[in-house]
Amino acid sequence: MNTPATTNQPTDQPTDQPGITLGPVGIPWRPRALAVTVVALIVLAGLIVAGTAAGSASLSPADVVRTLLGNGTYPQHLIVFDLRLPRILTGVLVGICLGTAGALTQTFTNNPLATPDVIGVTAGASTGAVAAILVGGGSYAVSDAVLGSGIPVAATIGALTASALVYGLGWRDGIDSYRLILVGIGVSSVLTALTSYLLVRAQITDATRAAAWLVGSLSGTSWTSLTPLAVVTAVAAPLAVACSAPLAVAQLGDETATGVGLAVQRHRLLVIALAVLLTGAAVAAAGPVGFVAFVVPQIALRTTAASRPPILLSGLLGACLVTAADLAARTAFPYQVPVGLLTTLVGAPYLIWLLVRHRKEIAR
Repeated sequence: MNTPATTNQPTDQPTDQPGITLGPVGIPWRPRALAVTVVALIVLAGLIVAGTAAGSASLSPADVVRTLLGNGTYPQHLIVFDLRLPRILTGVLVGICLGTAGALTQTFTNNPLATPDVIGVTAGASTGAVAAILVGGGSYAVSDAVLGSGIPVAATIGALTASALVYGLGWRDGIDSYRLILVGIGVSSVLTALTSYLLVRAQITDATRAAAWLVGSLSGTSWTSLTPLAVVTAVAAPLAVACSAPLAVAQLGDETATGVGLAVQRHRLLVIALAVLLTGAAVAAAGPVGFVAFVVPQIALRTTAASRPPILLSGLLGACLVTAADLAARTAFPYQVPVGLLTTLVGAPYLIWLLVRHRKEIAR
């Protein structure tokens, strides 16, 4: 692989770190990263309780905790477990998936702009899911038109197709991150146009449903829609964390990585597959929640002063961002707004700031 372009990266190069070793897999950590991770866990727990308590029938945090422990009243049990917890947990898992996928792609390409949103993965998942919604009737039931499997698989197929297309078109004796981003933007534009065409050709009710879904929303989530997302997260997220050490080795270059025993091509395919799988599952569950995969890994990078976005912390911060945005979307306005609208309001200014900052760094 060619040496990728770098827009901002290493602030330190830790050596001889403490960490966790599971068989052949070593996961290094530093005290600062560990402290930020613990804080993120505490914040996420608080957001889950606050999100579960807030609503038209408000509960106190103590009521929520008591109900989660099995000691609540029947109405509290109904509100917590049947109405609010599926939505809260969906937001948590969507954030974990997008944050983890963003950390993988940004580290893989060594470029903070190379997120699933930019390189066409999200657009591919959206096209697949919209096709399933329009042809299959908009439910999580079986869609006859997309391999008989429904929206989650349709989104994953769309993400896989888009990523294979971008990777194939961007390959030229290796992958350069700048070329990958340009190809990704082009493929993403084509897929967005295809999605618009599907919407134009659809019945008005299905098109309205799909258009609302494309904004990125957690409304209407249930235990049924949560299940495939939970399965994918339980399998792919730990594998992504296990990729931390090999990703660090891969950043040293193909020859060095091969010299220390890393199967570069196999590892590269694994990283891409995990990013695509996580993104597809998140988009299938909540629609394209924008900018989470872009913003969160950079926040994790800067708060830990690490040499690359920490995978585990990126997932946790993604969960915090989506859960906080959903809480604000439900309570801070006279009516509910899509969670994707709020994450975009946070992410878009950050993207502009990052581009301006990078331009100033080049001009120095």
